[in-house]
Amino acid sequence: MSAGSYYVYILASRHHGTIYIGITNDLHARIELHRSGRGSKFVQKYKIFRLVHVEAFATPQEAIAREKQLKFWKRDWKIKLIEQENPDWNDQSGLI
Repeated sequence: MSAGSYYVYILASRHHGTIYIGITNDLHARIELHRSGRGSKFVQKYKIFRLVHVEAFATPQEAIAREKQLKFWKRDWKIKLIEQENPDWNDQSGLI
């Protein structure tokens, strides 16, 4: 992941569990915020800490547009997106 990029990420509580979609320009720091309980209250409440999908964008406008698009998708579409590159819903945070 390169500096100066913007990321849309999907967290999950478990395989086919509760999903959270977010955006950030510092993916590592944002994941740490979520895991420490200082991120989204929704993430904290439902224990959604597994990073299952990430997309990088050059501009914040592109990332925001993609985040909005994904949030309007049906759950089945989101699951298919995750499983295209991460069929077992493994935590990808070790790769960032």
